[in-house]
Amino acid sequence: MTMTRLILVAGVVMLSCLVHAGDAPSSAESLRDRAAKGLRRAVEFFAREVAVQGTYVWQYSEDLSLREGEGVASATRGWVQQPGTPSVGFAILAAYEATRDQFYLETARETAHGLVLGQLESGGWTYFVEFDPAQRNKFAFRQGGKSTGRNVTTLDDDNTQAALRFLIRVDGALERKDTRIHECVQYALDHLLRAQYPNGAWPQGYDRFPEPDRHPVKRASYPDSWSRTWPGNGQYRRCYTLNDNALGSTIDTMFEADRVYGPPAPENDLSDLAARCRTAAARAGDFLLLAQMPDPQPAWAQQYDFDMHPAWARKFEPPAVTGGESQNAMNTLLRLYTETGQRKYIEPIPRAIEYLRRSRLPDGRLARFYELRSNKPLYFTKDYELTYEDRDAPTHYAFKVPDDTESITRGLQRLQSLSSGQLASASSKKPPKANAALERQVKTVLAAQDARGRWVEDGGLKYHPANDKTKRVIRTRTFVRNIELLSRYLTATRD
Repeated sequence: MTMTRLILVAGVVMLSCLVHAGDAPSSAESLRDRAAKGLRRAVEFFAREVAVQGTYVWQYSEDLSLREGEGVASATRGWVQQPGTPSVGFAILAAYEATRDQFYLETARETAHGLVLGQLESGGWTYFVEFDPAQRNKFAFRQGGKSTGRNVTTLDDDNTQAALRFLIRVDGALERKDTRIHECVQYALDHLLRAQYPNGAWPQGYDRFPEPDRHPVKRASYPDSWSRTWPGNGQYRRCYTLNDNALGSTIDTMFEADRVYGPPAPENDLSDLAARCRTAAARAGDFLLLAQMPDPQPAWAQQYDFDMHPAWARKFEPPAVTGGESQNAMNTLLRLYTETGQRKYIEPIPRAIEYLRRSRLPDGRLARFYELRSNKPLYFTKDYELTYEDRDAPTHYAFKVPDDTESITRGLQRLQSLSSGQLASASSKKPPKANAALERQVKTVLAAQDARGRWVEDGGLKYHPANDKTKRVIRTRTFVRNIELLSRYLTATRD
């Protein structure tokens, strides 16, 4: 081979190495460095190419031309409902806490500003934020909306609560210096507190506040009779609601406000509001004590009417004692005990656990619904007729749920073993530790990430027409999970 040819071959090899240098990690580059770069690429991609004014939806086609939340989403809409905008915001805040890189804090601020534009006059949020000026007129958004538009704050699916918890945390991280965010939080907390019923409950949604005289405080009881036919109206949204853990997530939001704004200080303009939030959380716990059904079914219903009887919600959610929300209620009571140290909040748990264990189905699970008094499991047919048989149940809803009473029992026993001093720190998060399993997870996540910072997966879009050709998607849930994993690793390996 001639010298000229040798030089040409060497040049080609060197060029090839340079071209592919970004595709494979350098042997000298640490896993921590790779994790930090992967984190930055991922958040930059989402913030610069995916976001709509700082907001996000649930899922995207690979080319980002199609978008959806719980339904098809336009290019001018961001989703609040989880795993939407607040989920992404929490993940970006985790990246900031792990790195203290101001890029992540500013990105979280952009997301917070997007949510500010979705705040309704009633104080909270509906399921999405619409940015098209013509479409915004259909909603009573505080900025750019129309007061005669839709104005229902929803507590369903941790919607308003998650948005508010994220805004509270961003406000704390920004040291309350962003007046738009700070004022939004004040307004939201004030209206959420005003929406609490005299007995401590909250509705599923509200656009007005309760009149105390119409809501006497009383204990839960069984109605003399109840209709087996769905009444067909939306009034259940005003019921005292546990459905989908609405009460538990609202209590969590109250405690978060107290945690961030609670310490009294001359410059703390929200310390009084924080104290009201902590009081409201305790009142909601007192409602859970009132809402426990008497024997023979000492657990909880999904929602209660103003006479404190279990009530209908949607056409597949009858008045009943529930295996699902009852377990949520007990976990919420455990949190209340942790936060307050008041034993009254854990007193109802043992008899509820004993009842649920007696009510297990043959396969070890619990029914979502148990008939009042008889305790027979209730189901629906695909035509939404109430039945005792589970053979023809719709598949869009979980009519059977896992039995988590063993986990709840262990949690109860652990808390009961703690002194008051230990209890005060029981809810504190322990810093993550680096280990081989965490490193393997990080390597897997980084290997799946492409050069643009994306995690693209096989799959289709759920709410688009059946003939949609999408075969590859970008899922917000995957982004959030991976960002939180990388952040946890960076925290665990930080000097």
